Amino acid sequence: MSVAYRRIVLKLSGEVLAGSQGFGIHPDVFQGIAQQIRDAAAIGTQLGIVIGGGNIIRGISAASRGMDRATADYMGMMASVMNSVALQDALEKLELSTRVCSALEIKEVAEPYIRRRAERHLEKGRIVIFAGGTGNPYFTTDTAAALRAAEIHADAVLKATKVDGVYSADPEKDPSAKRYDRLGYDEVIERKLGFMDQAAVALCRENGLPIVVFDVTVPGNVRKVVAGEKIGTTVSG
Repeated sequence: MSVAYRRIVLKLSGEVLAGSQGFGIHPDVFQGIAQQIRDAAAIGTQLGIVIGGGNIIRGISAASRGMDRATADYMGMMASVMNSVALQDALEKLELSTRVCSALEIKEVAEPYIRRRAERHLEKGRIVIFAGGTGNPYFTTDTAAALRAAEIHADAVLKATKVDGVYSADPEKDPSAKRYDRLGYDEVIERKLGFMDQAAVALCRENGLPIVVFDVTVPGNVRKVVAGEKIGTTVSG
């Protein structure tokens, strides 16, 4: 099978990983996503992955309740490392070669992120999990995904969510919300469509990186996206 994207960065939100329990690490969800990643890798796509930490702690939410924002964001980065190690375990149980590359130095569990080393891992067919966000507070893991995708010369950012694309409004609250098949970067920014933070969208625009927003809870969807099937919403120039 041919692939539409030679190299991608898959952005997984922590909330997706929590599954129905809504909080923490859900082993069955990790196993299911690991199987989807295996199937996508099997058709020849090189995969980098960025994981949020929202199933453990969200920096913005914690800051809104009185915690220092930088402290809360660092805690979120450490939560991202925990999720990354959990996903690595699930992938290696499927006999996939992986590396966790962390923007925070935690050498006992992850390599430090070095761009050229990460690219070499991808070239060797390893799945690279980019942990710890950007390593800086005040930046989301969405921005980390856009940044890493630009650095490793990825062909697209795949935004894996619990919704089947980008809507004009929250489809759970507004039954008349319209789902978009395609959007331009500027439309997303001007309409303030909140599926991804605006800094990440702007970074993708500046580097010509398409964003594909899709429902990762449907088995097989990661493989379908990298194979070029038209699912979800594509944001591009």
